[in-house]
Amino acid sequence: MEHFSPQQAADYLQAHPSALLIDCRSEIEFLFVGHPTGAIHVAWNDGPDWAVNPRFVPDVKKIVGNGDRPILLICRSGSRSVTAGEALEAEGFKNIINVLHGFEGDLDAEHQRSTVNGWRHDGLPWSQC
Repeated sequence: MEHFSPQQAADYLQAHPSALLIDCRSEIEFLFVGHPTGAIHVAWNDGPDWAVNPRFVPDVKKIVGNGDRPILLICRSGSRSVTAGEALEAEGFKNIINVLHGFEGDLDAEHQRSTVNGWRHDGLPWSQC
């Protein structure tokens, strides 16, 4: 698995139109916190019990279709996306890229996100419901 900064991921997506950006956060995070513009939502885990989604790999396979399209994974801070990427690699996916710092980034000294790094902090395109 490769690891790209948010800006590197955005540049890669621009240069590789067949690449997919999958946001693996919960549905609530995706909808109400916001998400990268154009991201496809497939939750790695979700409430209320936060169990791993047993449909994650099959759902990604369905989206990817035939071929070895690059898949970029993003979550809140870059942790769940690593675990989700490892699950995809275990199922034979070859071109997985983790977006470092995720959508909201690392916590700052006041335990807030989006102030240090991450997709939103870096001013990259995003949408919100």
